[in-house]
Amino acid sequence: MATRWFHWLDERLGLSGVFDTVLDRKVPKVGWAFTLGSATLFLAVVQAATGIFLTAYYVPHPDQAYESINYIMNDVAFGWLIRGIHHWGASLMVITVFLHMLRTFWYGSYKYPREVTWITGVFLLLVTLGMGFTGYLLPWNQRAYWATTVGTSITETIPFIGPFINNALRGGSDLSTLTLVRFFSAHIWMLPAALFGLIGVHIYLVIRLGISHVPDEDE
Repeated sequence: MATRWFHWLDERLGLSGVFDTVLDRKVPKVGWAFTLGSATLFLAVVQAATGIFLTAYYVPHPDQAYESINYIMNDVAFGWLIRGIHHWGASLMVITVFLHMLRTFWYGSYKYPREVTWITGVFLLLVTLGMGFTGYLLPWNQRAYWATTVGTSITETIPFIGPFINNALRGGSDLSTLTLVRFFSAHIWMLPAALFGLIGVHIYLVIRLGISHVPDEDE
């Protein structure tokens, strides 16, 4: 029965072709360092899953944000575990993205014909850092408040457009309810959309161009 259903779907969806293209392809002899991309993808999925759970209880308002975090940590079943995974997973994801790019640079995998793959990886690193920055403010405690104050103030050093960027991030001259709402919106909608869109392009390029091999001594 299962085989018959598979053949029925395969004739209409081309599942065998998808499998052959994505999974059943030759891969050069590589080491553990080449698994950093897959590890980062796994962490991105974990972050998305745990983040969806947290948004069911988090309240993006200065008067309730900190209390909602305490409620998740102390009253929601396994809430402390979900938030812990999300918190430490963010730091681990930044590390794996950085190490993945460092490995790519070290082995020269950014060269022809994989320049666009490298460029999408750079944007993925920037988006990952942006998600970490916007998520840091959400607990709305003293550490998050003043760290975000310092972080957004750095943008004022940019010539000509610095003050505009600072006001756009904060929604005014100081951190307020609007700042928290903007960071929350960017953290759960704008940046994840950019992240998974770039991941899709990145994976497509990896599948199309293949994985680069470890360079020989004369390369």
